[in-house]
Amino acid sequence: MKSLSLHQLYKACVLKDLPFKSTKQLEPLAEIVGQNRAQEAVRFALAMPHGGYNVYAVGRNGLGKRTMMLRYLEHHLDTEQQSHDWCYVADFEEPRVPKLLQLPAGKGVRLKQDMEKLMSRLVKVIPQTFDSDSFLERSEQLKEEYGKKQEDELEKVAAQARRKKVSLTITTPGGYRLVAMKGDKPHTAETFKALTEAQREKFEDSVNKLEKKLRQALRKLADWEQEYADKQQALNRETLEGISGHQIDELIEHYKNLPDVVAYFEAVRADLVENLEIFLDDNEEQAAIAYASLDKKMPRRYLVNVLVHQKTNEVPMVVEDNPTYHNLFGYVENVTYKGTVFTDFSLIRAGSLHRANGGYLLMDAIKMLEQPFVWDGLKRALRSRSIQINSLERELTLSGTISIEPQGVPLDVKLVLFGDRETWMLLQDYDPEFAELFRVTADFENEMYRSDDSQVMYAKFIASVVKEKNLLHCTNKAVARIIEYSARMAEHQDRLSLHAANIANLLRESDFWARQAGAKLIQDVHVERALESAKYRSSRIRDQFYDSIRDGSTLVSTEGAVVGQVNALSVLSTGGFEFGLSNRVTATCYYGDGGIIDIERDVKLGGNIHSKGVMILSSWLASHFAVTDPMHLSASLTFEQNYGEVDGDSASLAELCALISSLSGIPVRQDLAITGSVNQFGEVQPIGGVNEKVEGFFATCQLKSGLTGSQGAIVPANNVQNLMLDSEVVQAVREGRFAVYAVSNVEEAVTLLLGKPAGKIDSKGNYPKQSVFGIIQQRLEKMREHERQEHARDDQKDPSIH
Repeated sequence: MKSLSLHQLYKACVLKDLPFKSTKQLEPLAEIVGQNRAQEAVRFALAMPHGGYNVYAVGRNGLGKRTMMLRYLEHHLDTEQQSHDWCYVADFEEPRVPKLLQLPAGKGVRLKQDMEKLMSRLVKVIPQTFDSDSFLERSEQLKEEYGKKQEDELEKVAAQARRKKVSLTITTPGGYRLVAMKGDKPHTAETFKALTEAQREKFEDSVNKLEKKLRQALRKLADWEQEYADKQQALNRETLEGISGHQIDELIEHYKNLPDVVAYFEAVRADLVENLEIFLDDNEEQAAIAYASLDKKMPRRYLVNVLVHQKTNEVPMVVEDNPTYHNLFGYVENVTYKGTVFTDFSLIRAGSLHRANGGYLLMDAIKMLEQPFVWDGLKRALRSRSIQINSLERELTLSGTISIEPQGVPLDVKLVLFGDRETWMLLQDYDPEFAELFRVTADFENEMYRSDDSQVMYAKFIASVVKEKNLLHCTNKAVARIIEYSARMAEHQDRLSLHAANIANLLRESDFWARQAGAKLIQDVHVERALESAKYRSSRIRDQFYDSIRDGSTLVSTEGAVVGQVNALSVLSTGGFEFGLSNRVTATCYYGDGGIIDIERDVKLGGNIHSKGVMILSSWLASHFAVTDPMHLSASLTFEQNYGEVDGDSASLAELCALISSLSGIPVRQDLAITGSVNQFGEVQPIGGVNEKVEGFFATCQLKSGLTGSQGAIVPANNVQNLMLDSEVVQAVREGRFAVYAVSNVEEAVTLLLGKPAGKIDSKGNYPKQSVFGIIQQRLEKMREHERQEHARDDQKDPSIH
């Protein structure tokens, strides 16, 4: 069998397919390369005006999900869509339920400034005006008029009382006494008792009548007091209107297109009259609270709390990196003053949902699901299309403090969640509401097809990363090397990896080495240096394994031939770095019932897939050598020097070759290593990590005996398309010091490893005598014949046995 040619081991990127000298000449991509399916899903979701068309972006970390989404939104936003400012103001009639005002973008801060300007003027002018001579004169005049009427009315009653020899004295406000008089002095109990009965009755009758008149007078006084209060209120209103009326009218004119704001100004106009004392008293408490809550010293009652401020009319895009309950839904702050917890509408704070309202909110699904109460709150907000600010303490019923209940903000947002496929499937399975709220799945590709056109697109993607990260530009040779590395990451000669984070990291590190060398452009040598540096940093564990091969602690043979012993290939992963290793698989056979003992499975070191692979071997052997008669050879299989769990079926071909060698007694070449999975029909199936496996045996050969020229690795034919081998291996193949073979069935693998033809079965069911399978067949036939003879002897000795 011929070994693979050089072009089958590595698909280089030809420079003539890259029509540029450096990435300076390329126009950076506005989109993420190779994600057409995901882009179409996002386009559809954003265009749908109905609720529930939120997006779940599925894919591994590092595929550029967030970058693609942000770039797409920047370039495809609906410019006709209006964004808004949201403000909370006091509801003077219901202080616990602050009012919500919706304003065009940028108007919220303007409203806040206008109110501050108005209040800062009133804070100065109102005390001055209400302390002025003209106002005090008019107020005093009203007071005097009321006092005069009060005195006159009481004097009338007092005069009537004097005529009837009764004294009227006013005690406390609203309190009075009517006392019978004896001359100029009031009667004592003794003198009153000394009067005749007729005189006493006359006094009592007079007092009763006077009481009635006094009550009538007091009713009049109460009416006049209310009239005085109304007149004083009217004077206050008139005075206030003179100070603030024209300013409020100007504001109403300015905001006339916003009915809610106009209604708020009218409410302020009315409330100013009711709460004049706010401006007239020097309220230390208000000042202290304002200081504690970092607000300006002005009447808190008339503050405007700008909850969301959009600087321009652009559609908001918010990325929430820490989606806690308060960060998402907003919260109400508290201020402690003299041991008392205080809050009001000016202490309401916005969350990400408020800032993204009218636009798009992007966040990580797992981070969001890790936070308590967030997922339920989010679903509630999306269903009700409203954001309610509820304190988490009240949700948990931990706090009984008085709080405020702000009006809910109408919600119109498209939500984009980023997550992996496992999280997406769990939500689909366990949350029936998930599918209703996230009707669109943007499924991100891991790879794209490699063609001349796609390589140019990939170069433009590299140019966009270079520009975005402010790196040195790349030469076409550097781009070619990055494209080849991308194919290696994709483990396919005709695919390119779309793991944008890895490419960005490689470009950053290449840029570092280029700058270290004082280069103006990133060249292929700098990319190579970056790859070598990254490999060196991650390869400590690999080098420990290699040391054990070098010093003989790990038993590996790369020369000679041994019966029942095969070099299998495996891959180990140490946190993002993968490397191949050679493992010795051995098989022994003995007289028995034809079963195969899998030592790994029996000691519970073998995984389910590995056990399945060994069972397939048993069925393959039985189908070839025990179709009509039982096999009297049993075998045992094991991975030598393996002290950890084994899983996967990529060593099943090596195990089968070890079994065939043991059954036939023909030794296996130790200068070849093999990997591959096998099915019941003997077809070799592709496996993963083929590049690392070949490179692992190559390194083993270098460590043990050096390259002899006869050494090589055997891989499944279907894995040839996955080969993107290290340059050192390709160079050794070019020089004839190493070889890579491809096999498509068990017979080809056996022929290579055992150095004899496997053999083809004839019409009578026999294999050629000198073939490997023929030797096994003859050995089994001898054992069957021996078994028959033993049975015949037993029958002669004791016919009753049967």
